[in-house]
Amino acid sequence: MASVTGPSPFSESAPAVGRAESSRSPRNQGTSNLVTAEALEKLREENERLRWQVRELQRVSSLGVLAGSVCHELNNALTPILNYAKMGAKSKDEEFRSKSLEKILAGAQRATAITTGMLGLARPNLNKKAAADLARLTEDTLMLTAKDLEKHRVELVLNVRSRPMAIVCPPQIQQVLLNLVINARQAMGSQGHGRLMVQVGTDNTGKWAEVSIADTGPGMEPAVLKRIFEPFFTTKPPGDESGLGGTGLGLPVCRDIIEAHHGRLRVESKPGHGATFTVRLPRDMSMPEATA
Repeated sequence: MASVTGPSPFSESAPAVGRAESSRSPRNQGTSNLVTAEALEKLREENERLRWQVRELQRVSSLGVLAGSVCHELNNALTPILNYAKMGAKSKDEEFRSKSLEKILAGAQRATAITTGMLGLARPNLNKKAAADLARLTEDTLMLTAKDLEKHRVELVLNVRSRPMAIVCPPQIQQVLLNLVINARQAMGSQGHGRLMVQVGTDNTGKWAEVSIADTGPGMEPAVLKRIFEPFFTTKPPGDESGLGGTGLGLPVCRDIIEAHHGRLRVESKPGHGATFTVRLPRDMSMPEATA
């Protein structure tokens, strides 16, 4: 058996270097702590930047899915404006001209609502919080998705039980609702004939505002349900008819946004019984419920 002679660098018989390093250890330890703190701060900043980029990616992806449908919906609102303007300009019947103006006004209001909804989702400043009618945010989001749901033969059922107010970043909440609606439509498959049930109200305590989005899709196995909020976990194929596939980032981003609002995002699902996602946000108790 070979042996190694000479003092171990860890023994007391090799004192010179050890004592010199020991005498400098408090200063070295302080420097090391400072470097570690700076590195951790840089990592925190980088992590925050990446989280913001992921949110932006998910938001833009959602807008891309709806772009064609929203353009079609906007065209449907603008066409009557043009037609009634032409007919009203030619007619000398005051009653007909008055009705034409009413139709033009209704079309303009609808077009404004559509563009306002899109601009709300597209604007870069997503961090400004304000008191908002959660039912109105839901209605505006569903207006943007209406044509897409119709295209895929999905029936939309909206039940507004109450109109609670909450302090939120409206574009962020719309981003969450939009993603959940798109996910539900995709879960029901391209064949359609599904039903999307959206309900807005408060919980039993009255302290929380809630939006639930339920679909009649195939539901999820327990193993899938357990991982549904894991980053990059997805059951979607690489691409659908829109050219956009699952990234596994949508639901984690949604949960991140809701938790940043001190709320909760939960899901209930059983195989063969669809899925229900519920967004729960703290109510603004200082304000009465909004009116329709």
